[in-house]
Amino acid sequence: MFSSHNHGGQLRLASHHYAIPLEAWLDLSTGISPWAYPLPAVPSPCWQRLPESDDGLEDAASIYYGSAHLLPVSGSQEAIRRLPQLRPPAQRVGILSPAYHSHHQAWQAAGHEVVELTAAQLETCLATLDVLVVVNPTNPTAQHYPADTLRHWHQTLIARGGWLVVDEAFMDATPADSLISQHPLHGLVVLRSIGKFFGLAGIRLGFVWAETAVLQALAQLQDDWSVSHPARWAGKQALADTSWQQQQRERLRTASQRLQRLLTAYDNGQVTNTALFAYWRLEKAKTLHQRLAQQGILTRLFANPSALRFGLPATETEWQRLEQGVASCQR
Repeated sequence: MFSSHNHGGQLRLASHHYAIPLEAWLDLSTGISPWAYPLPAVPSPCWQRLPESDDGLEDAASIYYGSAHLLPVSGSQEAIRRLPQLRPPAQRVGILSPAYHSHHQAWQAAGHEVVELTAAQLETCLATLDVLVVVNPTNPTAQHYPADTLRHWHQTLIARGGWLVVDEAFMDATPADSLISQHPLHGLVVLRSIGKFFGLAGIRLGFVWAETAVLQALAQLQDDWSVSHPARWAGKQALADTSWQQQQRERLRTASQRLQRLLTAYDNGQVTNTALFAYWRLEKAKTLHQRLAQQGILTRLFANPSALRFGLPATETEWQRLEQGVASCQR
């Protein structure tokens, strides 16, 4: 049976479930940019040789993120899975929720006690936590936590030897809001992803910013050649292209505002957004999800609370199709 509760982008499952050909779908189920970085042809040696660490990727990343204290990983998913292994056993881990579900799974699988918290609950519980995980901006709710608030939480945690882990997978559109600074801070770990903003999810590349001891310990847990040679090459190209990055930020800003207007026209006050997706909280989310899917429009469904997440259409034809699809479901 088709379900969109684990990850977005399950287009083949949706195609089979709704008997609609793959090419007929408008897939808005992920927060990945519909405009991918335009990579040139991959040089043949990338396919023929093992990856090397002196290929310029780290240099490009250092300039892009404003710090050299970075470890390339096979998507931020690798870091999410490995980081819980670096803490002592049976830690008390708070996760600001709703949030990307893999964080909960990874810490729980490593034997830690996981507590899901709302922002309102956090202040009273913060002193009892060993680790706090925050997705900023939050996937899926588009909640944005101010840097000053995060720094306050970080200071409280490090006073008892704790960590603040901030997943900034959707931060590239607003880089000034990142917690990454030139020099690492004790007890602060930031995760970044190439997949979302650059539209290159398939290369599986991300970065961890943290103090040297954490990066070294994390590197020890990595598989050999964790990041492939083509991924390293592609990441270097994308991170170095500042003119494209500026164009992408402007394009995403315009598109996200348009998506916000489109959805709030039907439910003003219930829609929040980031540069890459919008989150629509409504009681009949499941029904709307199914009715849109019957028209070949795939969204991401959430059950608790009942909500839909919409990625960005890429073309005017896709925008019109989404607008007509949502309008037809409101009748």
